[in-house]
Amino acid sequence: MTRFIPKRVFFEPAALEYPLGKKLQAQFGELGIDMQTTPSHNRVTGIPGQTAREKYIQAKQSLVIGIRRTLKFSSCKPSAHYQLPLATSCPGFCEYCYLQTTLGPKPVLRVYVNIEEILSQAQKYIEERSPEITVFEGAATSDPIPVEYLTGSLEKAIEFFANTDLGRFRFVTKFADIDSLLTVHHNQHTEVRFSLNTQTIISQYERGTASLKERIGAAKKIALAGYPLGFLIAPIIIYDNWENEYSQLIAELASSLTGSFNPSFELITHRFTKKAKSNIKQVFPNSTLPMEEEERLYKYGQFGYGKYVYPKEPMTEIKGLFEEKLSQAFPRSQIKYIV
Repeated sequence: MTRFIPKRVFFEPAALEYPLGKKLQAQFGELGIDMQTTPSHNRVTGIPGQTAREKYIQAKQSLVIGIRRTLKFSSCKPSAHYQLPLATSCPGFCEYCYLQTTLGPKPVLRVYVNIEEILSQAQKYIEERSPEITVFEGAATSDPIPVEYLTGSLEKAIEFFANTDLGRFRFVTKFADIDSLLTVHHNQHTEVRFSLNTQTIISQYERGTASLKERIGAAKKIALAGYPLGFLIAPIIIYDNWENEYSQLIAELASSLTGSFNPSFELITHRFTKKAKSNIKQVFPNSTLPMEEEERLYKYGQFGYGKYVYPKEPMTEIKGLFEEKLSQAFPRSQIKYIV
């Protein structure tokens, strides 16, 4: 698939005082991409569009180059201890994305040029929790792979954590452009995970992302490069023939990862909030996502807002299927959680 190239780029003026900001300005200038300034990466104006859908699409094609000034990292349970804020949003058009709740109807992409300051703050958190290991999640509010060829932020983070005794890094992606990471010194301190789903779900709800075959191929490259490997199967959606298709997904994964690979697994069932449902209906008015509130259980989440999840009986079916199939296909692997 083709690399993400933004239609327009917004620079915070102070970002141009950093080497990465200057480099990106020159790079986008050579490409003839429209460049504008913005006083803050959090308040961007000038994104075109009349309808909610048009504004959403244009935001996904816009990139802000900014400075991460808030260096208080958010918690990231159950994935890690803290988020590592390298970027925000992504160019994919996943209808169910939980960032529909947190980023709202105009999820413009943002990258931060002060990566050294961000990593310095990570070091402080590591020292505070010493002698315990501290784990950081690099994809809590983004997919960092599509912008990695521009920023090199993942490479710097991987090298940083390779040289720490008590820091660990992990991130997840739906994209396959990972070749630049294959020769990076990682010391097995970075776990690279791939978000997977059945090809039915990818085709219907994950437009603009890599195919299942591309993701599995990239995962094999990562494993051969010696990285700890993981898979996030999410969101698990109940639909016609879901049991067979998820079983086939696991079988395809097992046949591709022959050998001594023991990936970890994180399993997340489909859930939605009222706010996300409202935004999805505006941006994807013809969406067929199953969002019937009366068929779900209302549950409060860690960030203080409620969400609609599958009730007990279907959750039991989902857990039973995945525990059985994954234990057969990957008997030495760990299921970190099923939620």
